[in-house]
Amino acid sequence: MTRLRELRESNGLTREVLSKELNIPVRTVARWEKGENDMHLQSAIKLADYFGVTLDEFVSKY
Repeated sequence: MTRLRELRESNGLTREVLSKELNIPVRTVARWEKGENDMHLQSAIKLADYFGVTLDEFVSKY
């Protein structure tokens, strides 16, 4: 399980809710979680901020 999925699920969010809150296509979130696409640094920073973790914490398991 990716760190993104772990954080999303532990916060009770669906992919759809997360994508709407951060204005990221739901398909992109799904691809990141499945490891099909790499994430740009700006997106990783945005997600780390959203979940209240450091960038190191966010990418350490991603």
